Amino acid sequence: MPSYRTLWWGGLFSLMSVQMQFLLRGLLAWDLTEREGALGLTYLCFGVALLIATPIGGVATDRLSKRTIILVSQAVLMTAAVVMGVLIMAGLVQFWMLLVAAVLQGLAFAFFGPARVALASEYVGRDQLGNAIALTMLSMNGTRIFAPSLAGILAGVALFGLGGVYLISGFISSVSFVLLLRLPPSESAPSTGRNPFREIADGVTYVFRRPPLRRLIISSFFVIMFGFNYIAFYPAMVEGVFGLDEAWVGYISSASAIGAVVVSIPLAGHADSPRAKSAMVIGGLLFGLGVIGFGLSPSFWVAAGVIVIVGAATTVFQSLSNTLALALTDDSHQGRVQSLMMLSFAGFGIAAAPLGLLAEWIGLRSAIVIMGSVATVAVAAYAMFDRNAAVIDSSPDTEPQDGGGGDTARPAPTNAGPGVSPSFSR
Repeated sequence: MPSYRTLWWGGLFSLMSVQMQFLLRGLLAWDLTEREGALGLTYLCFGVALLIATPIGGVATDRLSKRTIILVSQAVLMTAAVVMGVLIMAGLVQFWMLLVAAVLQGLAFAFFGPARVALASEYVGRDQLGNAIALTMLSMNGTRIFAPSLAGILAGVALFGLGGVYLISGFISSVSFVLLLRLPPSESAPSTGRNPFREIADGVTYVFRRPPLRRLIISSFFVIMFGFNYIAFYPAMVEGVFGLDEAWVGYISSASAIGAVVVSIPLAGHADSPRAKSAMVIGGLLFGLGVIGFGLSPSFWVAAGVIVIVGAATTVFQSLSNTLALALTDDSHQGRVQSLMMLSFAGFGIAAAPLGLLAEWIGLRSAIVIMGSVATVAVAAYAMFDRNAAVIDSSPDTEPQDGGGGDTARPAPTNAGPGVSPSFSR
């Protein structure tokens, strides 16, 4: 599948640049303010932009050329990195400029994310969908092993500094853009003539009428919105609590990526397994408990060991939740469903600001423990409600309800292919 390989490599370089900027954004915010609230505010701006634009990005993915959407989004990401690098090196950077860059990146991701996943599904087909998503997660987590560490190390070198590393990130992003230019043209779906906001409402209704999909999206939203915010506070934890320098922020991010890559390789061959849902729940529970352990860690090395487990659990949960969501979705709604899945990352950004203020009020460690606790409860609630629904569906007295009221209301997609397990319909 040459087209998927091109998409994968283009995504690899894009994610490498993004991972570097993810760390740089936190370092710059901390250097300019030395406040946890400022760290949260940068992610709030990113999250609000993502929240507003993601539903529109989902509609665009279902109606426009996915290739064009990806290229335009990548161009915005590249430009934002280069401009920030120039401003920092010229000594003109101010905190509000960092917030503007976060908004632009949020807008770009709102379109890039749904289009990339939907295009991958189009290239490989549903029979290899789980493998493709696992490989996508492998590229994301693989770059996390060395990209943040590289960014942190170079940022501490006078020759480069934060500005120079931003420019390096912009160059890597330009490599991604050139690779993505090689993607074959993708066709647009026939226009429905409907207002985009009605298309968004149709996507929400589509999910609401499918309880298995609804449960999956809601639980994922809470897990990512609260649990993933531990990443936003790496600089405060490493520099403020453990008293280490910028390079160590990159190291602990790499620890998470090591765990993620280790689990990604076997996961790529088993993502379509009938036991995928159970594995997803286990991964989600381990993730939530791991975040709690991170908040309670007495030293950097204990924290790094816990983060390796957290990284592995994160990959299992994200890969399998996306696979399950796509397997439960018809081709006509892939973009909009993916946009709803991505809204959890908007929630992640929005929650970062109040969580940052909470950390200033009750202490960073206590705030991180709360984040992990919310994620753990969300996964446990999903498992409980999903099991109860499965018991009801298996009852001989249960009649399917017309209109999508029950889990059996909608048959599995006819083009699902042999690689999608029937258990996904639960």
